[in-house]
Amino acid sequence: MRTAPRLPLATPAAVEVLTRILTQGPIARVEIARRTGLSQAAVTKAVAPLVEAGYVVDSPGSREDTVIGRPVSPLAVVAESVAAIGIKVTPSELIGVVTDLQANIQTVLHKPLAEKSPESVLDQLAILVDELLGGGEQGTHNPLVAGSSTLAGVGVAVSGDVDAVAGVVRHSAFMGWRDLPLAALLTERIGLPVVVSNDVRALTVAEHWFGVGVNANSFAIVTIGSGVGCGLYLNGDVVAGAHGVAGEIGHLPLAPDNLVCTCGRHGCVETVASSDAILARVREDTGRADLDLAGAVDLAHAGDELARAAFDRAGQVIGSALAAMVNLVGPELVVIAGEGVADYDLYDHRIRSAFAEHAFGAAADCELTIRSHTFDDWARGAAAAVIRSFVRTEPPF
Repeated sequence: MRTAPRLPLATPAAVEVLTRILTQGPIARVEIARRTGLSQAAVTKAVAPLVEAGYVVDSPGSREDTVIGRPVSPLAVVAESVAAIGIKVTPSELIGVVTDLQANIQTVLHKPLAEKSPESVLDQLAILVDELLGGGEQGTHNPLVAGSSTLAGVGVAVSGDVDAVAGVVRHSAFMGWRDLPLAALLTERIGLPVVVSNDVRALTVAEHWFGVGVNANSFAIVTIGSGVGCGLYLNGDVVAGAHGVAGEIGHLPLAPDNLVCTCGRHGCVETVASSDAILARVREDTGRADLDLAGAVDLAHAGDELARAAFDRAGQVIGSALAAMVNLVGPELVVIAGEGVADYDLYDHRIRSAFAEHAFGAAADCELTIRSHTFDDWARGAAAAVIRSFVRTEPPF
């Protein structure tokens, strides 16, 4: 497999120019200069080797694209020039995707996990990477198989406390892992650059470069599912935290102290607001141990008071957690996403009322919006983390 060569980016200014083209293009040189503060000469100097190497192209301008009567040819990335592999790790499944340089998903492959031990998961990750590189029935639409792309690297997204710089999963309660050097171990198996990220932060990277963050000054992504996570984009970048932990609203102590979280602590938001917690509460209160989450949702929609109470309690705690986060960091937008948002209508009002009750002053003006996504989007986030590191020439590139 041919991996992508290092990008011809000699200076931080060149990295900034390529980032603008990648995330905001097609875009004219004069507009890049205006948005970055660079001179047009500096922009042209940065772009020339990228055009020569085939990563950037002059796209034809429209009749309206003119500067002092001269036509403008906006710059655009050649999306198919580079591919990235992204994998989301869950306790029961690996979800793998191949994307182009703009994080557009080209190929998807799901692989069940029989067990969560690091050795077993590493073996399955290596098999999945090999299949994404060309094996399996998905290959007919795979740009890596077609030979139209070179591979930047492999991204792996895992829930929990992840040191992205070192590529170490310090603690993942869902996987039962501690201090696992995942990037180094997987690189040994597959011989490719590996970027390991916290799953919510990887999703935030994807939204920063290729989603709501392109035109937002600040935003937060709050995910509701088996856990409750939060990614933050502030002051021009995704917040990683000095110790690799930031935005963990799922572990704010806003729930009753008698409830024990998967992290081992008491009273975390997740003990009430995660989909697993809601289902457990509905089963306990109704005596219906046979219920799955869909059944709990149906019961609540049918008007069962006990089922609705579980969703109401979750909405109250989520709304309070959102207010605490918005009061602290002040994003202009909060996107609520995750596998649990299909049930959002059950506690929409309670979330918003709790948020309004606890948001301080103008923080209440923060927009709350819903954006449904699937596990494929989590894997896309892992690929986006690879693309960002590749463009920024960060480790392991």
